[in-house]
Amino acid sequence: MAGLSPVKDEAGLRVLEAQLRSADSVAILRHGMNICGLLFLWEVFSHCCSPVLLGGWSAALIAATTIALLLDRQRGRAKNIGLSPSDLRRHGLGGLLQGLVWAACMVLVSRSGQTAELVALWTLISCIMVCGAISYAATPLSATAYLLPCILGLFAMFDQGGQMPLRALATSYALSLLAGCFIYARTFARQHSTTAQLAEKSEVVSLLLREFEGGGSDWLWQTDALRRISGVSGRFAETMGMQPAELEGAPLVQMLAGSGWDDGRFAAGLHSLADYLKRRESFSNLLLPVEVKGQWRWWELSASPRHDENGIFQGFRGVGSDVTAQRESADKIAQLARFDPLTGLPNRSHLREVLDQSMDAAKGRSPGCGFLMIDLDRFKSINDTLGHQIGDKLLSQVARRLRQVCATDIFCGRIGGDEFAVIMPDVADSAAIPRLSSAIIGALSAPYQIDQHMLYVGASVGSALSPMDGRASEALIRSADLALYRAKDEGGGVHCAYEPRLHAQAEERRQLELALREALEKDQLHVLYQPVVDADQGVVLGFEALVRWTHPQLGVISPVKFVPVAEEARLIAPIGEWVLRTACMEAVTWPDDIRIAVNVSAEQLTHPSFVAAVVTALAQSGLDARRLELEVTESVFMNEDAGALKVLDQLLSLGIQLSLDDFGTGYSSLGYLSRTRFNTIKIDRSFVVGASKNTAESLAIIRAVVTLAESLGMSTTAEGVETEAELQMVRRLGCKKVQGYYFGRPMLPQDAARLFPKPQRAAIG
Repeated sequence: MAGLSPVKDEAGLRVLEAQLRSADSVAILRHGMNICGLLFLWEVFSHCCSPVLLGGWSAALIAATTIALLLDRQRGRAKNIGLSPSDLRRHGLGGLLQGLVWAACMVLVSRSGQTAELVALWTLISCIMVCGAISYAATPLSATAYLLPCILGLFAMFDQGGQMPLRALATSYALSLLAGCFIYARTFARQHSTTAQLAEKSEVVSLLLREFEGGGSDWLWQTDALRRISGVSGRFAETMGMQPAELEGAPLVQMLAGSGWDDGRFAAGLHSLADYLKRRESFSNLLLPVEVKGQWRWWELSASPRHDENGIFQGFRGVGSDVTAQRESADKIAQLARFDPLTGLPNRSHLREVLDQSMDAAKGRSPGCGFLMIDLDRFKSINDTLGHQIGDKLLSQVARRLRQVCATDIFCGRIGGDEFAVIMPDVADSAAIPRLSSAIIGALSAPYQIDQHMLYVGASVGSALSPMDGRASEALIRSADLALYRAKDEGGGVHCAYEPRLHAQAEERRQLELALREALEKDQLHVLYQPVVDADQGVVLGFEALVRWTHPQLGVISPVKFVPVAEEARLIAPIGEWVLRTACMEAVTWPDDIRIAVNVSAEQLTHPSFVAAVVTALAQSGLDARRLELEVTESVFMNEDAGALKVLDQLLSLGIQLSLDDFGTGYSSLGYLSRTRFNTIKIDRSFVVGASKNTAESLAIIRAVVTLAESLGMSTTAEGVETEAELQMVRRLGCKKVQGYYFGRPMLPQDAARLFPKPQRAAIG
C-alpha cells in the first residue's frame, strides 16, 4: 500500500492502480491550493518580506509543482498500465518536494510578520495541509512525505516563548490529518481489494455459465411429482433428438428406455434411476445407456427432489450430460490396458490375471494348470533385414495362427516382442501339453506370405505344470521360462518341459556371471595366441588372440561356456577391450611383419567408445595400426541402424585390417561384402571338414568363397585345419592362409615368441 515492498499478486496491482488513479483525480485541488497560497503570501507578506525572498520561494514552489506534474504526466501517458511500487515512490517524491517548499515558507515567512500575519499564515498552512491530505489520502507514502515537512515547519513557526500550546495544537492537527490519511488508505485498499476479488469471481461465474450454456454436452431437466418430464429445455430436447412438445409430460423412464420399454429389458442404470425417483432420493453421476434415434448413447445424470414452501414434493430437477465419448475413451483405455494393440491378443498383465484365476480354480487338482511360453526363432533377423513393418505383419499372422490352434477353453496371449504364452486351465492328461506344443510349433513354422516376401520362422516352446512346477503364478512363469531357455539352447523348433535341474542350471549360470564380473578385477583372464600361417610356405603370418579363463576354485572354464554368459550379461565389451589392449602390448614385441587378430563382438562394434578404445590400445602399446586385424562375424550387419558399416569404415581409415569370421554359417549376404573393404574372409571349420570328406556342398562353398575373395581383392583363411589331408585340400581349393591344430594350438605368449627367432621369421609346418 505504501510502495515500500513488492506487489505479490494481481489483486495488489489493481489496488496500486486504484491508489494512483484516485490521487490523480484530486491532484487539481492541491495544485489549485498551491496557486492560491502563492497569491495569498504575496498579498499578505509583500509589505514585510523581502521581494527577493518571496520570489525565490515562489520559484521553488513552481519548480516543485512542475516536477510533480511531470512525474504524474509520465505515468499518465502509460495510462497507469504496468505500474509497480516504484511509481508510488516517484509520486511520493513529488509530495516531498512540495512539502519541503511549504515547510521553508513557514520557517522564512513567519519571522517577518507580526501576530496578524502569523495568524494568516497559520490559516493558509491549515488549508494547504487539508488540501494535501485530501489529494494524497489514497497514497499514504505521498501523504507522509507531504505532511511531515509541514509538521517540522510548524515547530519553526511557533518557536517563540509562550507559543508551546499553539505548537502542540498545530502539530496535533497535522498528525490527525496524517492519521486520517492512513485510515482512509487502509479502508480504500480493502474496498478495492474486495471489489477486485468480487469482479474476478463474477467473471469466473459468468464464464462458467457461458460455457454451460454453450457447451452443447450438458443440459437441465426436471420432472413433476408423477415422474413426467416438465419444463423441457431446448438442449435436453436436442439431445433426445425430439421436439420439446413431444417430451413435455412424457414419463422420464419410458423415454430413456427407448425400444426396451416394450419388452421390459432395462439396463441396470435405468433400474437405479427408477428406484431413486420412486424413493425421492438425490443422486449424482448416475451412468446409464440411453437409446437416441436407434443409437445407444451414454448419459450421466444428477438430480435432487424439489419441494414447495409447504414441503410438498414437486418432482426432480437436475443436470445431465452426454459422456459417450468419455465412455468410449475409457473402454479403449481399458482395452489397451488388457490387450496387445498389434495382435489383439491379451497382453502380459491380462495373461497374468487369467493365470492367477486358473491356478486358484485348479487348486487341489494334479495335474492342474498348464502354462506354455512360445518364442519365435529367427524373428530378429527378419525384423532387422526387412524392417519393423514387415515384422509387425508377421506377428499379426502368428497371432491368428495361434488362435486357430488353441481351443475355446485355452487362453493365448502375447507377452511382448516375439514372445507369446498359452494357458491351459485344465490339463486332461500328461500328453496334452506336448500335443498342443507340437501343434503350435507346426502351425507357426509354416511359411508366411507377407507382401512380396516368403518368410520362414520357427517356434520354441517351454512349458510348466502346476502344482508340481510352481504353486504360484510367478513360480510357474519362471519354470516355463527356464524350459523355453533350454529349448532355445537346443537350437529352437522344439518343446521342452520344465525339469527341476533347470533351476540348478540357471543358478549355475548366475554364479558364473557373478564370478565372471570379478574375473577382470582379479586377473583371472589370460590370452592365448594361435598362429595363422601361409598355406603354401607354412610361415607364420600372424596370430589370433583367444581369451581364456582360469577360476581359482572352478578351474579352467571353456570359452564355449563363459562367452555366451558374457554376452547375455553385457560383459563382452569390457572383456573384449581388455583382450585388445593385452594383445597389442604383446604383438608390439613381435617382428614388424607379424599381425595380431582380435575378435570383436557386435555389441563392442556398436558401442560409442569402441573406436576410441582401439585408438587408445594402439597408442599405449605403440603397435602399428596395419599390424592389427579385427575379426567380426556376419551378425554385426543384422542391424545397420547401429552404424556398423560406419564404424568399420572408421577403422579402415586408421589402417586397421578387417577380417570376416565364420563366413557362410550365419546371415550370409554378398551385399555387405561390396560395401565394406574386408581384407580377409575366414572359412568356418565345418566347411573344411565337409570338404575333406568330399562333400559336394562344402567343396562348392569353399570354391565360391575363394573365387569371390579373389575378385574383391581379399585373401581367405581356412579355419580348423587339423590334418595333412585337410591342408592339402584347402591348398588345392586356393585358400591363402590356414589356421588350426595342425600348425599349433592356442599358446602362451612366450611360446608364440619362439616361433620367430629374431631377426628371422621361423617356418613351421
